Amino acid sequence: MGKRDDSDEAYVIALCNQVLGEAALPQHKFDWLVGDPGTGERRAKLPVDAYWPGHQLVVEYRERQHDQPTPHFDKPDKLTVSGVHRREQRALYDARRDTMIPAHGLRLVVIRPADLDANSRGRLRRNPETDVPVLRKILARTSDEDRVTDAFRTWLLGQGLTPVTPTDRWTDLEAVRGHERLICEAKGRTSEKGIDVDIAYGQLLRRMTSDSPDVRYALVVPSSSVKAAERVPVHVRRLLRIDVYEVTDHNLVRALPK
Repeated sequence: MGKRDDSDEAYVIALCNQVLGEAALPQHKFDWLVGDPGTGERRAKLPVDAYWPGHQLVVEYRERQHDQPTPHFDKPDKLTVSGVHRREQRALYDARRDTMIPAHGLRLVVIRPADLDANSRGRLRRNPETDVPVLRKILARTSDEDRVTDAFRTWLLGQGLTPVTPTDRWTDLEAVRGHERLICEAKGRTSEKGIDVDIAYGQLLRRMTSDSPDVRYALVVPSSSVKAAERVPVHVRRLLRIDVYEVTDHNLVRALPK
């Protein structure tokens, strides 16, 4: 086992895998995220700590050396290709990640030792019982529609479906498995359940540009909107290839009868 495999970073990523229901791509490199030119003007790609393609999420675990002077990591007697000491370069590259990752449509979450169960030196005590609930909150998004979408995306991954970039920019979520394609519209908790569900059905109708039986459509709603979704009869939904999924308050996914 290498040093990185036994690091606090690896521990955090493993817990994030557990929360997200998807295995990360650790130390992933994007073509558009590069460092400053080195010898011969070559610009090396900057790795991110972890990338979850299905969630379009990047997590950076930033230990104390990212925020505080640390001679062991800073190497103040050496200059980097950026013409600055390593600590300044680290801050420069962190800022580049903070800017470039969201600019390319990905969500960036930064986690620090102080967010979790850590000692005074910033070393994690590695207590999953306390760390997992904290990570669930950190990784959660703000709106209930985000919650419903994220829970359904995780469920899709467990069913062997792979989320992909939607062909229609207004689609909430699209996933494929072999020749199958699922086009999804998600709604969160709302005071206008009936109106919002009717709008969602209309949005799905507008996206029915293919008559292939391999393409299906999904309406994904919280438990509070299930009755409104069921107002469209099962036989009509069957004809339109629309499946309805409920996401409970505990983020469990249930398919309604077809």
